Amino acid sequence: MLPFATLLNIDKSLATPVFLQIANGLSDQIRRGVVSAGTQLPGTRVMSELLGVHRKTVVAAYDELLSQGWLEAKQSRGTFVSAKLPDIRPQSFRTVPAPNAPSQQPGYRFQANPLLSLPASKGSNALAFDDGFPDVRIAPWEALSRAYRTALRQGFRKNLLFYGETTGEPSLRTTLCDYLRDSRALPITVDNLLITRGTMMAIHLAVQCIVAPGEVVVVGEVSYASCNLIIRERGAQLLTVPVDEYGIDVEAIARLCEKQPVRMVYVTPHHQHPTTVIMPAERRVRLLQLAQQYGFCILEDDYDYDFHYDSSPILPLAAADPGRHVVYVGSLSKVFSPALRIGYVVAPAELINAMAHFRRIIDRQGDNLLEAAVATLFRDGDMQRHLRKAQKIYHGRRDLFCERLKTELGHWIEFSRPTGGLAVWARFDPVIPLAKLAQRCRERGLWLSDGTPYGIHLNATRLGFGSVNESEIAQGIDILKKAASE
Repeated sequence: MLPFATLLNIDKSLATPVFLQIANGLSDQIRRGVVSAGTQLPGTRVMSELLGVHRKTVVAAYDELLSQGWLEAKQSRGTFVSAKLPDIRPQSFRTVPAPNAPSQQPGYRFQANPLLSLPASKGSNALAFDDGFPDVRIAPWEALSRAYRTALRQGFRKNLLFYGETTGEPSLRTTLCDYLRDSRALPITVDNLLITRGTMMAIHLAVQCIVAPGEVVVVGEVSYASCNLIIRERGAQLLTVPVDEYGIDVEAIARLCEKQPVRMVYVTPHHQHPTTVIMPAERRVRLLQLAQQYGFCILEDDYDYDFHYDSSPILPLAAADPGRHVVYVGSLSKVFSPALRIGYVVAPAELINAMAHFRRIIDRQGDNLLEAAVATLFRDGDMQRHLRKAQKIYHGRRDLFCERLKTELGHWIEFSRPTGGLAVWARFDPVIPLAKLAQRCRERGLWLSDGTPYGIHLNATRLGFGSVNESEIAQGIDILKKAASE
């Protein structure tokens, strides 16, 4: 007889009922080939004595395995492991993992793309000069909570609890369309708008639907690293052009177009990522002309349009696009909170339909309840009031942050005061390696990027000021100064 008392581990302190522990243990030993097909099991009385449990517990375990097909009962003969199961050769003792051990490696071949192995940035409530995140503490959470409760109460009546539109919840599409028309002069209807789970999905959908493997996509030499990953993962040919104090070099794009077909150009013209500089009007007009001349798509990422301090925001390229070559993407994550995964795409209706069809196979739809709640914030004016409040707060933080940087670290850092956005592009003196500086800051309780997403040769990084208040700015600058002085 097999040593069932040893093979079956029972722990009565677990939440899993004992009869299920026995059933799961037996089926596991059958799968491993330790208990082979056709094996007769001890009777319920004998098995209960072997395991030290009540006979009814064993009866329940056998019944469970009989219903699952692992066992079969033969009249007047007893209970057997089903003879219909395939013959499994027992594994050697060394290769048998512990029961219910978490798996590390699959038993089959799969392909992991090394391009995507870069660590994803994470936020927390720790002190940080981040990539330019908003301060989640000032967001109108109470208003969102009320709106979400309303959406829950009305969910059934308003069809929010069912499968919805792949293009996004209709009320948010309508209110967001109105907001983008009013704030950015975009000549659009709801048919030109797709709601996504943040900018990353918006960029991914656009690249998947517009760019074929092998086609050329142009970005700046310093650009949004996550967008570059999306382009490379698509199998496109990623080419870079210089970025100067006026943004991406449009004449360099023109020279590329003369040599080879270009399918897409990715730009962040309002506040170039990561350097924060603004593309001037002449470059904007020239880029639109090139798109019309050579037939490429301009993917315009306007990640922080809503925060501009020294003058009125410059209208997007998409607001003056007679040739319909611009695909415009944005997000509410910078406005509200990174946890609010709502982004959007503005494009011609036929492309929106194609992107919605593709979105269906990876996400089906967004969060109907959350999108309806956010639509309520726009309709009731809570979002607009928050934007006005946040604009004033971030303006003050920018001024304080830049003044402290200049006063305390001006001899180690080169930077220009950004006209908008939530971060400063800081270039450090070569005598202060940024990787070591970032490590020393973390040891003192301040997180900042070591600059690797932008290229270690630059010894530069983004220092976000939006998510830190006045006292935190002072504390962080003091830590940064001490770390740089070592």
